[in-house]
Amino acid sequence: MSDKTPKLRAALDGIPTYKPGKRDAGTGAVSYKLSSNENPYPPLPGVLESAVTAASTFNRYPDMACTGLLAALAERFGVPESHLATGTGSVGVAQQLVQATAGPGDEIIYAWRSFEAYPIISQISGATSVRVPLTPGEEHDLDAMAAAVTERTRLIFVCTPNNPTGVAIRRPELERFLDRVPEDVLVVLDEAYREFVRDENVPDGIELYRNRPNVCVLRTFSKAYGLAGLRVGFAVAHEPVAAALRKTAVPFGVSQIAQDAAVASLGNEAALLERVEALVAERSRVSRELVAQGWTVPETHANFVWLRLGERTANFAAAAQAAGVVVRPFAGEGVRVTIGEREANDLFLETTSKFPRG
Repeated sequence: MSDKTPKLRAALDGIPTYKPGKRDAGTGAVSYKLSSNENPYPPLPGVLESAVTAASTFNRYPDMACTGLLAALAERFGVPESHLATGTGSVGVAQQLVQATAGPGDEIIYAWRSFEAYPIISQISGATSVRVPLTPGEEHDLDAMAAAVTERTRLIFVCTPNNPTGVAIRRPELERFLDRVPEDVLVVLDEAYREFVRDENVPDGIELYRNRPNVCVLRTFSKAYGLAGLRVGFAVAHEPVAAALRKTAVPFGVSQIAQDAAVASLGNEAALLERVEALVAERSRVSRELVAQGWTVPETHANFVWLRLGERTANFAAAAQAAGVVVRPFAGEGVRVTIGEREANDLFLETTSKFPRG
């Protein structure tokens, strides 16, 4: 047998691995998973029934064009269907965007730390990542990001609210940044947590996209809508970008179960808002308690909180695990903790109350 192996692309060498949230504390005690930004509530009323009905036909291919979902999204957000594209979660659509815009020799700009998929999908394409450090206040340094644009820049990811810090960008700063970006550079506003925003000064990206052809907005059904396991996200962008996304989509990638569940979720917005309000209230309670304990906590507009712990990150994650709560550590940087059930949040707060503040 030959010792030769198939030739693979050098761009894949050393690629970072996406790390999903750990599922179990492994302590034998009650374990709550706060390591992934999931919704702790079950599917909205009527959604499970729609999914079960769709499951009865999964011997057939799904509607590749996502016709019913696109129609529902167009009505809900007041955009043309031709300005919409779907994918396997917003991260799937983000990868389609990279495939459509960037390759070897091109540059993709994003803040760091931000969503951990950005460097992965950038490197897969062969493009060069340009990481711009967050400010000391955990905010996007938009002036530095604008200054980092070169003639090789093809794409800029702006995650707002930012994952994992939770900080959102306010309208004046974001509009000033968009005005500075060349019109032939695509700016992607990744708004996976938009439904949790309560600050009126944080703009809705869909309103910004309307008169800016180089702005694309990403949304997902994985967070507020509670369909994380079904993998369905979408983009809102002007026709040339949306058409490119449809070209780069995996054929039949969004299952019929996911499509029908998403449509049913859009049709039950009252229940959605009720659940989101409950999570926002818990987020406020947890944030207030952390501040009262003496922690410095960025103002979060998502469904999680961020503690910058530096070299103490692993120790804190271990302490939380011992208490029966699984959090998401970013080695040497900090931990992201999803807002979950009240009991889980209380275990997290018990851990922070006992852990040295530094």
